[in-house]
Amino acid sequence: MSEAIPATRLRIKFAKQGALRYIGHLDLHHIWQRSIRRAALPLVYSQGFHPQPKIQLASALALGFSSQAEVLDIWIEKDAAWDLKKLQKAVPEGIIISDMQEVELRSPALQTMVKSAEYEVTLLDEISDSLLDEKLATLMDAESILRPKRIKKKKRKRFTTVPPTYDLRPLILEMKRIAPQQIFMHLTAQEGATGRPDEVLNEMGISVEAARVERKALNLK
Repeated sequence: MSEAIPATRLRIKFAKQGALRYIGHLDLHHIWQRSIRRAALPLVYSQGFHPQPKIQLASALALGFSSQAEVLDIWIEKDAAWDLKKLQKAVPEGIIISDMQEVELRSPALQTMVKSAEYEVTLLDEISDSLLDEKLATLMDAESILRPKRIKKKKRKRFTTVPPTYDLRPLILEMKRIAPQQIFMHLTAQEGATGRPDEVLNEMGISVEAARVERKALNLK
């Protein structure tokens, strides 16, 4: 951020719904950048040879997941007027802003403040309450759940024999059935220790394509 331009840091809380479930993290960043400009908010840019607008999304959301609890920080020029309703008119259908407030300018990067995330999962294929409860109990009672790590294509050749694994169990803080066909998941969401709902479902023998996943909360430190 240029020291020559005093700034105000705004925290925006929003829902991501409808067709925007299929918009990736980078594309969402670009959508916000365009929308902020459309709302005539003067973004502050980073320093360096390739200045970038100061925009931080709290946590990436997997394609196909909806959310009621996304968080975004933006830096605008100090004393510039800002208005939630004006910004709401500038964003595309599927983004619903619930809150917009000024926060401490020098507080930590938003991504480092995320501690955990809460999800509501609706299963599309019929499953009895008793079987679902059994699957959940098996997960919660396990001492460890080893899952294969996601490896980038360029690095896969290094692991031609035994691919690396990680333990999913410590990443699951809470899981329970909240209604027929519905599960509550509370998973860690810290750098290097992020629980993924699709990995949890896979361990339960349930395809993520046979579920609707919505993020209900992002818990910050």
